[in-house]
Amino acid sequence: MRYKNLILLAIYSIALLGVKVGSSIAQEVAPTNKNVRFTDVTAAFGIQFRDVNGESGKKYFIEPLGRGVALFDYDNDGDLDIYLVNGCDLPVVPSSIPSKNMLYRNDEGKYIDVTDDASVGGTGYGLGCCVGDYNNDGFVDLYVTNYGKNVLYQNNGDGSFIDVTDSAGVGGNRLSSGCAFLDYDADGHLDLYVVNYVQFDVNANPECTRQGVPVYCTPEALEGENDRLYRNNGDGTFSDVTQKAGITAPPGKGLGVVCGDVDNDGDVDIFVANDTTPNLLYLNNGGGTFTEDALFAGVALSEEGRAYSGMGANFGDFDNDGYLDIVITNFQDQVNSIYQNAKNGFFNDVSFATGIGEKSLPYLAWGVDFVDFDNDGWLDLFVANGHLDDNIAEVDPIGTYKQPNQFFWNNRGATFKEEIVALPLKVSRGAAFGDIDNDGDIDIVVANLKHTPTVLRNEGGNTGNWLSIKLVGTHCARDAIGARVTVVAGNLTQMREVKSGSGYLSQNDMRLHFGLGDVNQVDSVTVRWVCGHIEIFKKINANQMLVIEEKR
Repeated sequence: MRYKNLILLAIYSIALLGVKVGSSIAQEVAPTNKNVRFTDVTAAFGIQFRDVNGESGKKYFIEPLGRGVALFDYDNDGDLDIYLVNGCDLPVVPSSIPSKNMLYRNDEGKYIDVTDDASVGGTGYGLGCCVGDYNNDGFVDLYVTNYGKNVLYQNNGDGSFIDVTDSAGVGGNRLSSGCAFLDYDADGHLDLYVVNYVQFDVNANPECTRQGVPVYCTPEALEGENDRLYRNNGDGTFSDVTQKAGITAPPGKGLGVVCGDVDNDGDVDIFVANDTTPNLLYLNNGGGTFTEDALFAGVALSEEGRAYSGMGANFGDFDNDGYLDIVITNFQDQVNSIYQNAKNGFFNDVSFATGIGEKSLPYLAWGVDFVDFDNDGWLDLFVANGHLDDNIAEVDPIGTYKQPNQFFWNNRGATFKEEIVALPLKVSRGAAFGDIDNDGDIDIVVANLKHTPTVLRNEGGNTGNWLSIKLVGTHCARDAIGARVTVVAGNLTQMREVKSGSGYLSQNDMRLHFGLGDVNQVDSVTVRWVCGHIEIFKKINANQMLVIEEKR
């Protein structure tokens, strides 16, 4: 163990050198990849939100979990708004000035606090969020997971929402974490998958120490919880079909969830990243049921057969072979896992082969996604990092509380090159990705524990050509969650799927973004709608936001 720590200390020291190199830049993070740099525009955008985790010195288990963030266009004006989930005091008690979740409307580059007008300022202990137009009225709805009752906000279409949790039947009363809307039965109505973490009671908080120093307990101190799958009845209500649909794995300790078609059979599968219990991969059988297949597929455990501390998870075709691969973020001293789809029902662990594994060892990772930041047609990777314990330095020679976030630049699907995000150093958790300024490159919003969020605007990614696609369903679900788009441009074929919540407790822009490099016209765009039919479009000009409405 001593030898292992010395190796990790050397790796971490090298990583810190990367931070110091960029420390002279006050508000700008400048990755070395081509012309791309990122500017911290949080203050300039007028975002005043600050995360509250209920910290009181009692080391409540849920305090370090942090929260997610959503990027979505709630008012249908063509630009992305920001929803930030918040916590509250612990134990949860009424307060004269309670902390609350906040919604910021994008108003031509400025973000305006519209929380009260929109009626989405929940004051419970929030964790995650996801969005989807569950009633197909053309306005995207919002689901928030909590310690306690979750909340479904129905979008009224006039800038406001209404809490329909009770009438919809999706409240629950657990410690819920990740969530995702999906149309698992392809009936045109969005269903809802909710991840539940552990059986936690703030009045019976476990107490843990390390080397005699109080620390937050790991999930081993608590029993796991079963997830829930709610089927949309098409009338504004949902039915709990967890058991009926085959979501019957033993109770896990789930945090991240992502949905997509991993086996290319035309229906939507579900992957759950579990914390210290085996991950879950539910393959859709096509008749309204699932089969759990993670162990057989090679994604339940690490390469050495351990159940890692899975935090965030995402799908993306990083090697452009037409199959979705998986990324999972894990604890410090554990590698972040990259599972390459072998196209035959199996996945290969390529964490070290791609250059991700070694670079992730010093950090405790959370938010993650495959994103083409430089518009070269290859999906890069972003990882948000931050430790659990603010006193970690007392018990771990290589541990730090605030940690740099990481970019990994894609080398044509073979390897990734790390780039440390030098500033600002915070304790990061969820991250959401989307083109917040509609300039043709992907920006980032990071949720930070006990701090303000970080909004990073991409400066220079759009030197490469691009195509953004918004899908509108008419027969299938209105916002086309689960639809697949394949773009052929020059010598590259790229594939993306519309997805609801993903990463760590967060929600990305549902518009699909394709980097095109120096190609100025797309040869073909193929849309495979969730209901099964296919549409093909030819000779599409680059550098535009393309809206495709389902024809049937």
